[in-house]
Amino acid sequence: MYQTKAYSVASSTSPFTAATIPRRETTERDVQIEILFCGICHSDLHTARDEWSSVMPTVYPCVPGHEIIGRVSKVGTAVTQFKAGDLVGVGCMVDSDHVCPACQDHQEQFCTDSTFTYNSPDKHGIAPVTYGGYSESIVVDERFVLRVPANLDLAGVAPLLCAGITTYSPIRRWGDLKGKKVGIVGLGGLGHMGVKFARAFGAQVVVFTTSPDKKEDALRLGAHEVIISTNAEEMKRQAGTFNFILDTIAAEHNINVYINMLGRDGNITLVGAPDTPLKVSAFALLFGRKSLSGSLIGGIKETQEMLDFCAEHNITSDVEVIPIQKINEAYERLVKSDVKYRFSIDMASLKAE
Repeated sequence: MYQTKAYSVASSTSPFTAATIPRRETTERDVQIEILFCGICHSDLHTARDEWSSVMPTVYPCVPGHEIIGRVSKVGTAVTQFKAGDLVGVGCMVDSDHVCPACQDHQEQFCTDSTFTYNSPDKHGIAPVTYGGYSESIVVDERFVLRVPANLDLAGVAPLLCAGITTYSPIRRWGDLKGKKVGIVGLGGLGHMGVKFARAFGAQVVVFTTSPDKKEDALRLGAHEVIISTNAEEMKRQAGTFNFILDTIAAEHNINVYINMLGRDGNITLVGAPDTPLKVSAFALLFGRKSLSGSLIGGIKETQEMLDFCAEHNITSDVEVIPIQKINEAYERLVKSDVKYRFSIDMASLKAE
């Protein structure tokens, strides 16, 4: 076991402060990683403030961070895929049972015994729970380490490990989107990635937003068209014309408005997670044989595929890079959606502590 610097919260109402946390020494299958950048996900905020207490109560002290980019500093004796000096990434998971049907199908995110990167029981017994990427280093089983393309901006790659795969997976799974009409509901951390991926797959991309001032940015990101969803006439003209819609909204909203945008056999997939259940009209689905589904990140194999796709198409997240010392300010801005479109922490700033 060794100690490493980190930023943690001591309770749901505490600010982040500098701390020291334990990490395990590398076992034969482990990779030790010096963390270079770590993205800030809304899940980090929910966990730090124990806002998911009914489902996943937070164990304190809590060190969030599951959008990790770093450089390998040490490998175990049985590691074959990585060597010291490699650029690598770690996403939302650091382990699973490796034997269940989900794992055998490269869908580790659905393993009932998966270990999340933070706030998950630590199978190695080093700490009560796992600690995430707001730290100098991390040790991860090589099977959950991803190879990061060297041609991409590393700060912008970090959010791909959650926001990227969350949007890539359902868009990729839907099939050949070339020339198809694809809608992206919302233009935030998830939505802006959805626009980039849908455009790269050759779709006709349309952004739905309630904010007219986001039109210019949506077009810059790759949208062909922007619809102001509060404009009833504009929505009526587009009804029944979409093949696929990705809904990234995490707040309560009228999902039926977007179901009505779908054509026959169209699908709308939820990647946002509203706190309250959405009311769905059965008739909106029945007439047109439409479908409603959800999607949760992706497995390790698919996440690597996503990173390789991003390298080929020069796709990264739009980020604002901050030092770790501004983490509390960043969280308050995140609540207000005051960022375009993700925060990425330069972890070199932690060395100053």
